[in-house]
Amino acid sequence: MLNFTIDKSLCTKCQVCAGTCIARIIEISDGYPIIPVDKEENCYKCQHCLTVCPTGAISIFGLKATDSRPLAGNYPGPDQLETLIKGRRSVRSYKQENLAPEVISRLLEVAWHAPTGKNCRQVLFTVVDDREKMSQLRGEIMKELAHVVNSGKLPENMAFFGDFVRMWEEKEIDIIFRNAPHLLITSAPASCATPTQDCLIALSYFELFAQSMGVGTVWDGFAYYIFINLLPEFRNTLKIPEDHVIGYVMAFGKPAVDYARTVQHAPALINKV
Repeated sequence: MLNFTIDKSLCTKCQVCAGTCIARIIEISDGYPIIPVDKEENCYKCQHCLTVCPTGAISIFGLKATDSRPLAGNYPGPDQLETLIKGRRSVRSYKQENLAPEVISRLLEVAWHAPTGKNCRQVLFTVVDDREKMSQLRGEIMKELAHVVNSGKLPENMAFFGDFVRMWEEKEIDIIFRNAPHLLITSAPASCATPTQDCLIALSYFELFAQSMGVGTVWDGFAYYIFINLLPEFRNTLKIPEDHVIGYVMAFGKPAVDYARTVQHAPALINKV
């Protein structure tokens, strides 16, 4: 049941909700919007109707407009958003302290609002939320990676991981995770329309919101290769479902370095058609 209801004292009969519904299941009866029972299964669960109603007359899934944030006057200005995007940096040096649990929870909750193919909304956030847990995971991975290197099982195109192991064993320099206190892995069921893309978009949202909260991030390709190619058994350690596609990996935490200004890249590559 969609529990689609209309507060007739607020509804202006503008029919904007019906025109916005991407599933075209909202009909008009006596001037008011309705969703016939036989069409409910076609709902995309996008909540467009809830968000587009100018007076907040619509409720769906038991959700009320009064519990949503109003948009008018609350968006960042274009200059602020441009600075956020251009000022984003890959952080490879972190303070050795945990982020507050409420900060991590907020980052994940906001990032989960990222769009997904066909509104599948099945991205799973596997997060290491404590630096001690991260230290233990790092140690286990480096031990197993050393075994792969020493047994000659390292693929030729990934020979550089041998250098990472030596740097860790000789100097405890962590090239793979950059000594970050936290790790985030996004995955989604292979049955989703676009599992990999969904995961990457979610991480992009996570990264930008993290930047706004003073949290540093780095897209961790080395860790991705480990979980996908070199040590896939760690999927089980992290309890990532077998039917999931791992989208990517991101390390994060409080940055140990502050950046003062944006970069100045060359003009965008644009192909006008």
